[in-house]
Amino acid sequence: MTAWVCGPDNYLSRLPDSRAPAAIGRKARLELVFEARHGRTILAHSYAEAPFRIGAAFDLGGAAYVIIACSGPGIFGGDMLQQSIHVGNGARVVLTSQAALQVHPSATPLAAVICHEYSVAHQAELHCEWDPVIPFADARLQQRIDLQIAGTSRLYWSDAVMAGRVSRGELWRFQSLAHELRLRVAGALAYLERYNLTPADRSVEHPWIAGDARYLATALVHHPDATAEAAETLQREVAGLPGIHGGADLIARRLIAARLTAANGAPFSRARASYRTRALESIFRAPELAARK
Repeated sequence: MTAWVCGPDNYLSRLPDSRAPAAIGRKARLELVFEARHGRTILAHSYAEAPFRIGAAFDLGGAAYVIIACSGPGIFGGDMLQQSIHVGNGARVVLTSQAALQVHPSATPLAAVICHEYSVAHQAELHCEWDPVIPFADARLQQRIDLQIAGTSRLYWSDAVMAGRVSRGELWRFQSLAHELRLRVAGALAYLERYNLTPADRSVEHPWIAGDARYLATALVHHPDATAEAAETLQREVAGLPGIHGGADLIARRLIAARLTAANGAPFSRARASYRTRALESIFRAPELAARK
């Protein structure tokens, strides 16, 4: 796995925008800090460099709801986007993206780099539902997601990737896609998902890799009510979804992991929404937190 450089949050947060003019729009960082105050969650600190853009924080069932937008056309080779989110003690936050992130080809051999770092403090709750990443033909992407949560915190996480611009028949034509999703609970590694796809070297459509899937998603739930019985409920939900292959299981105490794949976009989108709705109802007991744009 290729190593890539992402500065620690406490260092970045002390830096002003010192980018050279040529780097504006190509190298950017986003910082959000949420705090619980007087019975509600507020966005206590925010900092965004273009192309990141932060909208208003809305109340959604008692949680702060923020749509994170990227105002540029996507990310290109040599670009680096860094995202740092902190959810303070007792705060509740729902985050989503404005649209799918497009990864464009570039004349440079450098990969586009995305680094996400999240910390969720004692008794805090974070929900993230991200639109898929779409790697175009000849694109190169390195993506690292680091989730650090307290043992008492609650988490819903869902990210996704597409095979390319599927509607144009552009399937698995990117140069490379290196992905790492790491979840640490109370400092201990609880989940690690890591892969490096290079379709020119090895067919992603092999039956033991992606098969006929064009859309792939991961969903993680950390919650005191994430039990074997709850995992079975979610597994039945997945099994009943038309056009979907996948599964959900309790992989550690209080932690359920699911993987969803589909050949077509419409059932994939419906399946992700249905799975999240069932998790909100059966585990979080908070259906009102379903993100809406």
